[in-house]
Amino acid sequence: MSQAPEVLFVCVHNAGRSQMAAALLDHHAAGRVRVRSAGSAPAGTVNPAVVEVMAELGLDLSKEFPKPLTGEAVQAADVVITMGCGDACPVFPGKRYLDWRLPDPAGRPVEQIRPIRDEIDARVRVLLAELLPGDA
Repeated sequence: MSQAPEVLFVCVHNAGRSQMAAALLDHHAAGRVRVRSAGSAPAGTVNPAVVEVMAELGLDLSKEFPKPLTGEAVQAADVVITMGCGDACPVFPGKRYLDWRLPDPAGRPVEQIRPIRDEIDARVRVLLAELLPGDA
């Protein structure tokens, strides 16, 4: 039984880094990985500057919204990635947990968010190669 791996990106507000990571992995994986994102204290909307820098890559986050972190989402994931924001996730055996320490894009202009986006993109590509060796 071959099942697509599932990745959950977590940040406090689910309005910046985790949204970018989810969109980038979903784009590069092209359906070969299930991708979700969530936040422990979700904001009301995705950061408009994040939406703008992702649109530069042809990725539309304008219809996305921050989602609450649940134990069920963590339990369903094979890999849980926190975005360097000190978030505590429920820990379940057999899951892979990573922490990507990245600057928070909140309050930053697009010129400062682009390097964050590009770093996330590089990390997502490495993760995809690990999840789907020989397939990415």
